Amino acid sequence: MDEKQRGIVIKSTGSRYKVRLLSGEILDCTLKGRYRNRKIKTTNPVTVGDEVSVQSKASGEHIIAEIADRRNYLVRKSSKLSKQYHLVAANVDQIMLVTTIVKPKMVLGFIDRVMVSAEAYGIPVILVINKFDLLGEKHLSKLAETVSIYEEIGYACIVTSTVTGEGMEEVKSALTKKRTVITGQSGVGKSTLINTLQPGLDIKTAEVSLSNDKGRHTTTFAEMHALDFGGEIIDTPGVRSFGIADFKREHLGHYFPEMRDLMGACKFNNCVHVNEPGCAVKAALEAGDIAPQRYFNYLEMYENENVEKAYK
Repeated sequence: MDEKQRGIVIKSTGSRYKVRLLSGEILDCTLKGRYRNRKIKTTNPVTVGDEVSVQSKASGEHIIAEIADRRNYLVRKSSKLSKQYHLVAANVDQIMLVTTIVKPKMVLGFIDRVMVSAEAYGIPVILVINKFDLLGEKHLSKLAETVSIYEEIGYACIVTSTVTGEGMEEVKSALTKKRTVITGQSGVGKSTLINTLQPGLDIKTAEVSLSNDKGRHTTTFAEMHALDFGGEIIDTPGVRSFGIADFKREHLGHYFPEMRDLMGACKFNNCVHVNEPGCAVKAALEAGDIAPQRYFNYLEMYENENVEKAYK
């Protein structure tokens, strides 16, 4: 790549991209035809975090001419195009997965799908449980159970409230000097969380619908923001589902840490932990050493027809 024109994609709108050059200059770019026209499995050939080279023409037009190999990326199955994937972000240090116990109601299946996709590419995940200020006594046991499930298998958990300031310093510390993807379902408070951490960004926010307890999309396109205290965040549009993709179904158990640790003890090397005899994972489940919710979500991912198609 030409050193003077190397840069990183900081915003993607689907057809146009903002690229920050090494000099700090930001260019509005389009994509070279050979990338647009070739057959690819993703809905977007370029994503935020991609390292690229830019060609500038005499006309003033700037074109992304090369996309460097990615060291990692987060991908999900596209909800609109059944046979394609959507690149969420690339070349990141970690994922901050924001969720809530209420408003909207927590969906463990969504959490586990994001975590499986992250595990597939070796990207650490921090689980942030937001809106602590909304929790009553009846919700605290659910909070404690959720934190216990994920901390026991190695995921960091932070409980936060932008209203009271609960956990905000911990979040700030976790983001410092890292490039972090912020993701989560619509309505969990990602935008408010980011605005609280980095005043001045003024990312649009919206209330959760009272009629269906679901959030509305406020972030339309993925965008990278620099943090005054060091590090970068990639704000991504909230989604209501996260289709896993881009690896084989029989490898799914490798991306559940509590299952991966037991695989060597299974009777059969090709055990998929469903009906096989001598399965160490099923034995651990029966002994209470694997959370039933996690195993149920594993089965749902393994057996769901749409998910299976995503692997092919």
